[in-house]
Amino acid sequence: MTQTELKGIHHVTAITSSAEKIIPLFTDVLGMRLVKKTVNQDDIQTYHLFFADDTGSPGTDMTFFDYSKSHSHQKGTDSISRVSFRVPSDLALLYWEKRLSDYHISHHPIEQCFGRKIMYFEDFDQQQYALVSDENNKGIESGTPWGNSSVPVQFAITGLGPVWLTVSDIKHMRSVLESVLHFSLVSTDGPSHLYECGMGGNGASLIITEDTQSPSYIEGHGGIHHVAFRVDDQYALDHWINTFDDLDHRHSGFIDRFYFQSLYAKLYDNILFEFATEGPGFLDDQENSHSLGTTLALPPALESEREAIEAMVRPIDTSKVNTARTKDYLGFEKE
Repeated sequence: MTQTELKGIHHVTAITSSAEKIIPLFTDVLGMRLVKKTVNQDDIQTYHLFFADDTGSPGTDMTFFDYSKSHSHQKGTDSISRVSFRVPSDLALLYWEKRLSDYHISHHPIEQCFGRKIMYFEDFDQQQYALVSDENNKGIESGTPWGNSSVPVQFAITGLGPVWLTVSDIKHMRSVLESVLHFSLVSTDGPSHLYECGMGGNGASLIITEDTQSPSYIEGHGGIHHVAFRVDDQYALDHWINTFDDLDHRHSGFIDRFYFQSLYAKLYDNILFEFATEGPGFLDDQENSHSLGTTLALPPALESEREAIEAMVRPIDTSKVNTARTKDYLGFEKE
């Protein structure tokens, strides 16, 4: 790998209709850690919630903008249509099949997708997710399960898996992925194409499906806002800025998000790509490794506006979000 190459999926950001519902879904049911309760830096009246592994590692973040008054999304083509989460094994999927049933979460039977076992499910907004087995997976490493979760370590979510894109112009998207971003085509199955970047594997994959019949996706709660790819540092971001300038692709330019640095570009209509650095990460002067997610955290650029921001966002108490849960084995054997 070169220093500027895309390494894998960094995070995925979606839109929820309820921060109050999404927090217990991800922490209590899915066993992911709330590593940051902050605000959308481009819309400070809106919560931005980050769920990740035990330390908030890049490649493990599922994040949400909380738009409680937004309309529901319209499913359709030209969209980021699904995000998946990695679990250690095929056996772990059997555990999750029972767990999701016990929590009355809508899900499909376990099936095969590009040679790996997978299970699709959705939340209260009909947001589309999947759990994917890392059994026999080779490629970029995943994260560390959250220690205070009720999910036993041998079954726990460790990070982000493949992300699905649905497009009406497969030729255009393939050109973007292959010629611009240097993804490699790994496999094709009917209308779907598996692409990988960097070291490959579940944490560095996109699944592209052609759909020329559906109407275009319309953004709203239950939909995905953008997908971010991992890069090493600001040097790599500068490389991509220069690349997009040379190709005459519009982009945001360098943006400092404090927890990482970013670049945004729409290389395909209606689909937003972000490029985000590996660090600095979520540990800072406001929250240490024990207190992540328990306060309203603001980057230094917004700290002077804290009083106004706290008056705008409704209070959500997450002070006890890191309380240790009893492990739920659900009849499966302990390690």
